[in-house]
Amino acid sequence: MTFPSPAAKVTQPQSGATARLSPALRWLVAVVQSTRPRQWPKNLLVFAAPLAGDTFGRPLGFWYASVALGAFIAASSAVYLVNDVVDAERDRAHPYKRFRPVASRRLPAAHAVVLAVALIIVAVCAGLIIGEPLLTAAVAAYLAISFLYSAGLKHVPVVELACVASGFVLRVVGGAAATHVPPSGYFLLVCSLGALMVAIAKRYTELVVLGADAATHRPAMRGYSAPVLRLTQRAVSSIMIVSYVLWAWSEPHARTRSWHLVSSLALAGALVRFDQLTARATSKPVEDLIARDPVMVLCEASWLILFAVGL
Repeated sequence: MTFPSPAAKVTQPQSGATARLSPALRWLVAVVQSTRPRQWPKNLLVFAAPLAGDTFGRPLGFWYASVALGAFIAASSAVYLVNDVVDAERDRAHPYKRFRPVASRRLPAAHAVVLAVALIIVAVCAGLIIGEPLLTAAVAAYLAISFLYSAGLKHVPVVELACVASGFVLRVVGGAAATHVPPSGYFLLVCSLGALMVAIAKRYTELVVLGADAATHRPAMRGYSAPVLRLTQRAVSSIMIVSYVLWAWSEPHARTRSWHLVSSLALAGALVRFDQLTARATSKPVEDLIARDPVMVLCEASWLILFAVGL
């Protein structure tokens, strides 16, 4: 695969409707695109602990969970903006990422930095405003790990996978802190394994699609091989489903235990389908494979229904 020259002029194809917008609206569209709205749904993990515990814990718990949701949307958006500034030159040499607003110069880098600082302040202050320092700590940890990742950890094989996975887990912890619903050990283990599995799948699909050129965009790829990533993804998936079954078996009530054990079949089906989807050489984001494949969505919906019935 041949990448375009970084020195080449990079422009984002615009629809007629976008081209007719005023400069201010085009700037706003670029800002929104840079914050990755398609990635925002992953912040719904703040509701995972209340869902698993069948309670929002404290009075007005849903409102507190919503504050956590907003805090992580702001924090993750700030991280995307900073990453786009840091990676602008490398993105301009990427077949897809060169169209990002900062890389294509539709959003000035200075503007992206100012917006990122404002979003960081909002994210960190959210926990302080509702008097929940543990939420602030979770958001701060997420930001610290994310920026350390951007500063250099993303170039360290395996460590960068742990950094990516930690972002998912910290969202869960933040939601638990905001609602006062303490997560169980099994719950955190399953969430951590699921996050790690997704991170590994991201690297596998990227390596398969870009091949030898993958290391040009992401130096950490030099430490990976497709067969090892594939084997590791399957091993993590297997451990995840075993952990889930052990959690379900540990439920004290027979009815709840039965339904949750049945729900493990739907979860296993989702993991098998995920394995099939990531085996294909596709440039689609892993998040799209999870959220847009009909069979995958059916498995996920089946799991959610069975899980909810068990509660």
